[in-house]
Amino acid sequence: MRTACFVDGYNLFYGLLAGTPYKWLDLPSLLAHIIRVEDPANTLHGVSFFTSGVKPALATRGIASQHAQDTYIRALKAKGVEVLLGFHQIESGKAPRFIDKNTPPSRADQVEIWKLEEKQTDVYIAISMYRLAVRQMALPLEERIEQIVLVSADTDMTPALRAIREDFPDLRLGVILPHREGVKRTIPGSLKPYSHWMRHVVTDAELAEHQFPPRIPTRKRPADKPDYW
Repeated sequence: MRTACFVDGYNLFYGLLAGTPYKWLDLPSLLAHIIRVEDPANTLHGVSFFTSGVKPALATRGIASQHAQDTYIRALKAKGVEVLLGFHQIESGKAPRFIDKNTPPSRADQVEIWKLEEKQTDVYIAISMYRLAVRQMALPLEERIEQIVLVSADTDMTPALRAIREDFPDLRLGVILPHREGVKRTIPGSLKPYSHWMRHVVTDAELAEHQFPPRIPTRKRPADKPDYW
């Protein structure tokens, strides 16, 4: 079954890779493996990766974090991954003060904060999945993408999955949750009714097995694994 994967990069990083030694992830290789586990007849025919650029002033390692992200994106592109970028927007605002987990938030006790929001990424993913589904209708049956797989646990994707499921009933839908084994996370129930299958966990063994080599040749300078990764 010819499969296209759509990856929420922010969700992938913070749900699966942050704090691990597996950030230099060979994403196409991992996804090809997972979809074959689901069904040995599945074949990977495209990966689209959606993210927003790191803001060095707010990153743990400053400019080094930006350089690491840029390097990884170059490695993905060299491996045939389509990369689409949104952006981060930072604004001042107010939020209820955190006291402890047993004290509920109160609008009467708010503090000034900086709000960092990722913009356009969710919309890009939704539109890209739907447009791909539409374009398949003009292709011969033997050339069509038969399955779309979303890599995200973001319930904001529910309307997109629902629309595709309703408008293209012959197109199979899968969801891979970027959740590590051993970390208890809430399963996004609203995604499940609109997917034909859902992978709940990606194991450490799978992450370790699907890593890029330390150096990836590109059309310009090579993409070398960041030292602190």
